Amino acid sequence: MEAFPRITFNPSVMGGKACIRGLRVTASTIVGLLASGRSADEILAAYPYLEREDIDQSLAYAAWRLEEREVPLSLP
Repeated sequence: MEAFPRITFNPSVMGGKACIRGLRVTASTIVGLLASGRSADEILAAYPYLEREDIDQSLAYAAWRLEEREVPLSLP
């Protein structure tokens, strides 16, 4: 896995989803807000405990996940 130090996974936080720095904000929430037209400045105003690097790393993580490909180990 690529290094994403701001993306954390904890089964006790948001069901183990990819979160930002252990906070209850998922990377997918940030990507979804950007996709719906919100600007980084709007997101930072709505979530004052986030930093611009959190947004950048959420996008980088999402892009990395989209590149990931599952290959079956054996054919049925």
